[in-house]
Amino acid sequence: MNINKTGYTVLVSAITAIISSQAIATNGMNLEGYGPVAGAMGGASMATDNGTAAVMNNPATLGLQQDNARMDLALGKLGPDVTSKFTGMPDAKSSGDAYYMPAIGYTRKYGQFVYGVGVFAQGGMGTEYDSDSFVAAGSGDAARSEVSVGRFVIPLAYNVNEQLTVAGSLDYVWAGMDIKMAMSGGQFGDMVAAMGGSQTNGTASGGMVTGLGAMVAGGNLQPPGTGSGPVNWARFDFSNNSDFTGEASGTGFAAKLGAVFQVSRQLKVGATYHAKTALGDLETDSATVTMNANMNDGVGGFTNVQTIPVKGKISVKDFQWPAMIGIGAAFQVNDKLMVAADVKQLQWSSVMKDFSMTFDADATQAGFAAGFAGSSMDVSLLQKWKDQTIINLGAAYMVNPRFRSYIAISSTSS
Repeated sequence: MNINKTGYTVLVSAITAIISSQAIATNGMNLEGYGPVAGAMGGASMATDNGTAAVMNNPATLGLQQDNARMDLALGKLGPDVTSKFTGMPDAKSSGDAYYMPAIGYTRKYGQFVYGVGVFAQGGMGTEYDSDSFVAAGSGDAARSEVSVGRFVIPLAYNVNEQLTVAGSLDYVWAGMDIKMAMSGGQFGDMVAAMGGSQTNGTASGGMVTGLGAMVAGGNLQPPGTGSGPVNWARFDFSNNSDFTGEASGTGFAAKLGAVFQVSRQLKVGATYHAKTALGDLETDSATVTMNANMNDGVGGFTNVQTIPVKGKISVKDFQWPAMIGIGAAFQVNDKLMVAADVKQLQWSSVMKDFSMTFDADATQAGFAAGFAGSSMDVSLLQKWKDQTIINLGAAYMVNPRFRSYIAISSTSS
């Protein structure tokens, strides 16, 4: 939307994207498109002028900018509608239905160069379940998860000639995470080989788990196979009340490369490569691992049920955003109509094989938790995400020089 043709373009846009059961608004945790133009075209952006959001799509399309300078503002919203099901249990509906993602970008032309800066929300996910849902596993506390990733991007595009533009960006990346995760005693026990677990969906090991096994062997906890087992439920908790940051956080870097080539007056093609992030571990010193255990009552029974909260530090290990390869084309049908198509691959399989955490208990603990002081536990939950191949189709129609309308189709396979 050209507000001032003498030099500055300001675009203020509110984008509402609804995640349905078909997951039309996201590809995994990645947004379908970044910025109002790419979003309205179903993510097609490899060879089109999509404003400063190019720093998240294909930075080379900055070279298509006509104005001397440009500033874009955007506000994205994800409104997920998520329901979890478990055989024999009432469905659990997540109350997490509004996640807002602001963005701002500024770019300027200087001769054959376009440079600038952008701050964009990359994506994430989130759920909120009530304390009486099956997701809480009988712990009596709510279950929730929230992941957010953002980028501070410094791009540089160079118009090699009238046909070819090349570009790259250096990205400072930050991530935040909240987790209030509960599991039943059976689920926890299945992660521990020493407790007879098959470790089908994950593993738990380390001194804290060994200590728990010793308590079982010593008769302090109810033996496996009798009643509900040694542990009724277990929880991992690290969460804050912020809408913008997670309790566990980490930072790192990434980079992008891109190119756009004007094949003919009507046809442009573009390609980009986004490198996998190099984020450090997401860490917090304010974490709690809680176990609800059936303790020996001292007279031959196991009726003394104890909830044992262990305070400590959580490190989420090697949480990364995947590499992405994208190619696309844009065809100017006439003065008013332009159509575009992209094919992208998100390489989730290399970064989401599992979800791994290390919990280090504080040296000082109270009550029954004292036996776990200074111990640690390594937990790995299998994810096995597959790579995604995404096809984006979009069209733009210029009603007049100040107004364009967009239509889009997007398809994802994995």
